[in-house]
Amino acid sequence: MDAAAVRCLLCCVPLVCGNPGDLSGSGRGPSMACGHTVLMRLVASAYAVAQKAGMIVRRVIAEGDLGIVEKTCATDLQTKADRLVQMSICSSLARKFPKLTIIGEEDLPPEEVDQELIEDGQWEEILKQPCPSQYSAIKEEDLVVWVDPLDGTKEYTEGLLDNVTVLIGIAYEGKAIAGVINQPYYNYQNNENQKLREPKNEAKAGPDAVLGRTIWGVLGLGAFGFQLKEVPAGKHIITTTRSHSNQLVMDCVTAMNPDDVLRVGGAGNKIIQLIEGKASAYVFASPGCKKWDTCAPEVILHAVGGKLTDIHGNALQYNKEVKHMNSAGVLATLRNYDYYASRVPQSVKNALVP
Repeated sequence: MDAAAVRCLLCCVPLVCGNPGDLSGSGRGPSMACGHTVLMRLVASAYAVAQKAGMIVRRVIAEGDLGIVEKTCATDLQTKADRLVQMSICSSLARKFPKLTIIGEEDLPPEEVDQELIEDGQWEEILKQPCPSQYSAIKEEDLVVWVDPLDGTKEYTEGLLDNVTVLIGIAYEGKAIAGVINQPYYNYQNNENQKLREPKNEAKAGPDAVLGRTIWGVLGLGAFGFQLKEVPAGKHIITTTRSHSNQLVMDCVTAMNPDDVLRVGGAGNKIIQLIEGKASAYVFASPGCKKWDTCAPEVILHAVGGKLTDIHGNALQYNKEVKHMNSAGVLATLRNYDYYASRVPQSVKNALVP
């Protein structure tokens, strides 16, 4: 059964214009500056909320009780981190932007949200950026936010922490236009001799490294928070699912004639592999992933010149009435999209109905 859409209906917290917050320190301030567009205010808030989400994800691991629940099967899991992060993101954004439609992965019962889960700040550096003119007049009620509180949950439960991301995608008129990706364990160094849930063995960053990072982007403005790299010319490295493979997926991957195949968790993680030069194409010929998996990553990829579609080459739609499942799979590349699209077998296309 598909997860239910989450529409957060909370009281509006008035926005106080004036002091835009401290620009010299962390870049995060408590109040919204006057004159900024709805979109840029929302992205700035989503950035701060995503950073808080990353802290929650790490805290759950450190406390040692993941609170794992099996949803539909052994590979479809939910943890305490999924639940807390979704409550944090949806409640925080809904308080500031009460007219938004917010759709989250997890089907959670209505309940009072602990105040410590609420993030009311925003990232001031984003508010310094100009809003692309085509989005300057967007109204709050015209936007749809797609939330995956913990992309790569299965990998999270198995200690593959660098696979995990938090995804907040923003859509307008059915198109993904802005997105935020938090990697809670960026710079994580895993000691294979240690057990995941032993408190003394908390995940830590390497020497002189900060644990975790947040990537963000807006179409027409760009994508930020990472160093764009490309796979060496002539190399065909495919990234695909680690835990949801089947014959169709394998047939499609093989048809790409890859030099190497990376099997990792999380759609967000796979798109990051594309933009950081670790993979050439993300190939997933299966109806396994959903709109909250692809909305934010698609924006980051498109903002740097890449392309993400279904297996047939159709653009994905993100309006609030759309079905959640990406039933015709995913094909994404940073460069040379046509090469990979041309190699998708007809038998795979016939099996996946948009």
